Amino acid sequence: MVETVKGNKIISVVIIEDYKLTRVGLKSTLNEYENINVVGEAEDAQIGIEIIQKLKPDVVLMDLGLPGINGLEATIKIKEKGLQTKVIILTSHERGEEVIAALGAGANAYCLKDISPETLSEVIKNVADGACWVDPGVSSAALNFFPKPENVSLVQTNNTQDARAQLTERELEVLKHLVNGKSNTEIAKELIVSVHTAKAHVCSILQKLCVDDRVQAAVKAIKENII
Repeated sequence: MVETVKGNKIISVVIIEDYKLTRVGLKSTLNEYENINVVGEAEDAQIGIEIIQKLKPDVVLMDLGLPGINGLEATIKIKEKGLQTKVIILTSHERGEEVIAALGAGANAYCLKDISPETLSEVIKNVADGACWVDPGVSSAALNFFPKPENVSLVQTNNTQDARAQLTERELEVLKHLVNGKSNTEIAKELIVSVHTAKAHVCSILQKLCVDDRVQAAVKAIKENII
């Protein structure tokens, strides 16, 4: 659900948050940014998913502690339905295992609720463009859940094999185009798919390679001989 005004992309956002004051505050704050438009809100995930299916927003801000279906389950349902909406977890939960679980469920970003409006607006814009983001306040805690390497050279070899194994044949093909500097539109034409599908492949690649943008993905692909 992308509109343009004076050549700028307007990012449509849905807020799923059970506290009304928080929803109202987020909506009021985000609508002050000219490139962001909050088009819907919900107090629980079930209603939120229905709104997302109807409005097809670019981004959803999702709380974790929701009544009924929690934020993790809702994220999984959104991804299972094949919706192109990016999911940004916006929560007060700071435990590393919750960050890992959210990203594993398909979330594109994990933000703490004390994030500044300016930073949140930038996260929304970057995630809408295909980037992934983890709040610095929880990134260290999340990293503690990854095993420490015992043999660096062996780990590097295994990491390359693991990264290649995680990517589907189609994603490897898309990654090759990223290395060649092609845009989502150019990739879509090469693969004979929609631009939305191309963007979805790119976002999946970024998540699996644990990088923030397409440039980092291309650098990692070359440096680690993934393609």
